[in-house]
Amino acid sequence: MKHSFTLIFLFLISLTASAQDSLFSVPVKVREVPNPNWIEISGITASKDHPERLYIHNDSGGENAVFIMSTEGEELGKVVLEGIKNRDWEDIALGPGPKKKSYVYVAEIGDNIAQHEEIMIYRFPEPKKTESSVKAEQASFINPNGPMDAEAIFVDPISERLYLISKRDSVNTLFEMPMSAFKSGKTEELSELGKFDFTSTVAADISQDGKQILVKTYFAIYHWDRKEGESVEETLARKPKQLIYTPEPQGEAVAFQKDGMGYYTLSEERFGIKPVLYHYKKQK
Repeated sequence: MKHSFTLIFLFLISLTASAQDSLFSVPVKVREVPNPNWIEISGITASKDHPERLYIHNDSGGENAVFIMSTEGEELGKVVLEGIKNRDWEDIALGPGPKKKSYVYVAEIGDNIAQHEEIMIYRFPEPKKTESSVKAEQASFINPNGPMDAEAIFVDPISERLYLISKRDSVNTLFEMPMSAFKSGKTEELSELGKFDFTSTVAADISQDGKQILVKTYFAIYHWDRKEGESVEETLARKPKQLIYTPEPQGEAVAFQKDGMGYYTLSEERFGIKPVLYHYKKQK
């Protein structure tokens, strides 16, 4: 079984390698994650307030906590979200919130068999301490077309709009999630904005200056440069560059570094392979 998986894995890598753009370097291993309980990592984002920090989380059934890891892969602490269950957290993002503070957004959007009518986004201000607990704000949403599985969100720092990308449809869909849901307390509808020409999106991120966007599938990472004055949906309607990416056992997390001059990836633990923090550096 392991032998068959290895052959399939190498075949899929070979299919993507020829199309990869050299805008970013080949991956450099930072280190294997230090906590043995970090085995279902499904999201990563870089801090704005603390340049040395990354925020990560486990997915379905994991602890109701966002873990803090250094950019060198060291465990720094965690933030517990009080009174909230991790049904299936699938992504995490950094973006503006009330009073222009930097907020962490956690996405309860996973739904492998499309059974949940509502999805949730939780948010809280970036923590000052490495160990804390918070009462996160909550916003709920529905897809007017019915339940769906998704694993990718990001918050545009320019327009302050919240975006979601679906996973299991034949071509993935870009949605807006109205920020008004955090204030209204009502369940708001997703708004469809466009389609991609690929499927199986598992992560996304936007640089902290809003000028670059990444979307990750299991076997590829796509990159867009955003033109001055463009909306996110206008940028994503253009053809992306496919970046250098060495597929991981189950890589479901991607994040720009704070200055946008590189990005990180992380995988869940699969086939006995421990999760490793990888870094890709911008080359030009």
